Amino acid sequence: MGLLMAAYLTDLLIGDPRWIPHPVVIIGKFISFLESRLYKENANSHTIFAQGLLLVILVMVFTLVCIFGVLYLSRLIHPYLYIAVYIWFLASTLAVKGLGQAGLGIFKNLEKHDIHTARKKTGEIVGRDTDNLSEEEIARAAVETVAENTVDGVTAPLFYALIGGLPLAMLYKAVNTMDSMVGYNNDHYKFFGRAAAKLDDLVNYIPARLTSLIMLLASFILKYHWKRGWKVLLTDARKHPSPNSGYSEAVAAGVLGIQLGGTNYYGGIPSRRPVFGIKTRKIDSQDILHAVRLMYLTSFITLAAGLMIKYLINH
Repeated sequence: MGLLMAAYLTDLLIGDPRWIPHPVVIIGKFISFLESRLYKENANSHTIFAQGLLLVILVMVFTLVCIFGVLYLSRLIHPYLYIAVYIWFLASTLAVKGLGQAGLGIFKNLEKHDIHTARKKTGEIVGRDTDNLSEEEIARAAVETVAENTVDGVTAPLFYALIGGLPLAMLYKAVNTMDSMVGYNNDHYKFFGRAAAKLDDLVNYIPARLTSLIMLLASFILKYHWKRGWKVLLTDARKHPSPNSGYSEAVAAGVLGIQLGGTNYYGGIPSRRPVFGIKTRKIDSQDILHAVRLMYLTSFITLAAGLMIKYLINH
């Protein structure tokens, strides 16, 4: 329990320094390496799916072998090195500070009416076109990203770390990384990335729903409109194309009294998503600040509640 708390504080204080190689980057390079050798575009759909399934299996095995290997070697060298390595790797599965900084950076640019920089920073955290976004659209994109990534960047890694420590938390990040790289429903990845996408849906199923409830509790503490958040959660969460992403977005939209979703552009092509929330006003830069605060408190409650439950089970 102490190691997880130390990892959480490490991420909160240090984040992900760019001069230190990030484990997820290494996993991503391995995924790209396997894709270049496994994916045969001219094969039939069943073969392509099997190739994608093999990628998933190999990446998961690679991740576990690397983690157990690094932990074993560090323990052989010195117990304190083992503790330091464990904490650092576990902290790398979390993105509390990184997500908060990304949102607050965009918030500060909008407050200064520096829309050019705000668009650029938004483009670093979303996949949609950002060159022509208005201030309201930038704020919407930032709130959506903070809300959605509260699950896969914060609460889900904490959930799996509480259950299975570093190995399970890192395995979750490997699954999440595969989904972000190959789990697209387009002509190229429709079959090859299907196994990765379905597995990501599965591992996020419980965390997404737990997170939505914890976000409501955090909203109550922050004096946001939690009752409206509950209402929107019940009515809008399942509208999202993803079986999980709609839960945190629905709560964020509801408690802030704004609407998320709508039309985004990808490579100039419009993509229309369902709308979440009950519109009481236009979205503005302050909503990014509120979403970041909600993310921070949700992460703390998740950690505290998880550690408490684990303590009670063990005693």
